[in-house]
Amino acid sequence: MRIIVLIPFLIFYALTGITQATPGEQQKKELAIVIDDFGNNMEGSKEMLELPVPLTVAIMPFLSTTEKDAKLAHEKGHEVIIHLPMEPKKGKKSWLGPGAITTDLSDEEIRKRVEEAIKDVPFAVGMNHHMGSKATEDERVMRIILEVCKENNLYYLDSKTAEKSVIPKIAEELSVPYLENDMFFDHIYSERHIYRQASKLVERLDHRAQLIAIGHVGVTGERVVSALKTYLPEYERQAEIVPLSALLPPTIPSL
Repeated sequence: MRIIVLIPFLIFYALTGITQATPGEQQKKELAIVIDDFGNNMEGSKEMLELPVPLTVAIMPFLSTTEKDAKLAHEKGHEVIIHLPMEPKKGKKSWLGPGAITTDLSDEEIRKRVEEAIKDVPFAVGMNHHMGSKATEDERVMRIILEVCKENNLYYLDSKTAEKSVIPKIAEELSVPYLENDMFFDHIYSERHIYRQASKLVERLDHRAQLIAIGHVGVTGERVVSALKTYLPEYERQAEIVPLSALLPPTIPSL
């Protein structure tokens, strides 16, 4: 009776090439490090792009070094995504920069701005938002943005700046590939906090097969670079550092 039960499973593994994990064998862990706010000669930009691991570089459109940063990041083997400025709940709209998506815009204007942002950032394969706590809770706004992403074969990273983000719901409805941020290195600017977050990431890798962490160039740029230089050897001991797109679930081909 035992042989009859086992044979179908042995045939299945042989046909599919799937092998069973041996005792003590661990699943390969993956870590994606995203760096936001490129595009305006922000502090730490050059040093960040020189790090010897594949980063995902989020570049704001319509700024002085947008095109230059995108091309350089691509040349150095980093993945490029669009860091689209979106309306927050607090703060001034003027902080967002040109081409920002705000909730008072018409459907047509939102679509136009997203399409122009995509054209402005060469080599982009995905998108996330700059600020955006208000916009990412607005179903009308996010539906338009995600529709344009789908039309341009872009994935979306929800940076999780809003407690009630509608991105997962709408992305699933539209079949737009999306991911969610797990932690920020520098939501508090102090060097002590950034190093503490970098250390926490080591601990989280003990319990997670995949992780996404976001840092920034700019005010905290040099501190984030310093923390990454310190902790990258430990990250690489525990996980493979990969572009964000490597964490996307495989698509199922239509029959």
